[in-house]
Amino acid sequence: MPPAQTMSVDALVSRALVLAEGGPRQLLGIAGAPGAGKSTLAERIVAEIGPTARLVPMDGFHLAQSQLLRLGRADRKGAMDTFDANGYVSLLRRLRRLEPTSVYAPEFRRDIEEAVAGAIEVPPSVRLVVTEGNYLLLPDFPWQEIRQLLHEVWFLDLDVEVRQRRLTARHEAYGRSPEQARAWALGSDEVNAALVTGTAGGADLVVRLTESPPV
Repeated sequence: MPPAQTMSVDALVSRALVLAEGGPRQLLGIAGAPGAGKSTLAERIVAEIGPTARLVPMDGFHLAQSQLLRLGRADRKGAMDTFDANGYVSLLRRLRRLEPTSVYAPEFRRDIEEAVAGAIEVPPSVRLVVTEGNYLLLPDFPWQEIRQLLHEVWFLDLDVEVRQRRLTARHEAYGRSPEQARAWALGSDEVNAALVTGTAGGADLVVRLTESPPV
């Protein structure tokens, strides 16, 4: 992985603001391994910029649990083949071309462990779309189209031990036993993390936050 720059969240917000001023609509991607703090950073950036920014996470394209069970992939939910990658690419194309009416994106709800269609509105007035997810830099079809659609991509790095602790705590918070949570964090999540870390070289910026991200 390329050397990471240590930056504050405020500095990254400032960089996102400059990007937002670079055209009619800009798309910023935040990639990183599971538990790196992508969603927390993305939420902070959008909150700081305000109504002209919108968060559209990749997680909205999780396959439904019924499909994962049918395909035999429920025990590794979060792997690259448990997402509708083509659907995600199609949405990014629509967001980039700045349609004259609102675009609606799905949102993953952890309380029900399912995606909800049409939950996120992106009106034409939005000038910065922030999207975050593990697989924004994958070279495999159709994921490789994502990099071409995003104006800038950051890769968020975090110490492995800290990231695994955060993942374990997150899984416990959503109902898994401590043993199940640790097994998932060190098993399926870590397999995905190894794949994702190998894509960091495609990012415009590899960054470590000066602040420790919350769980």
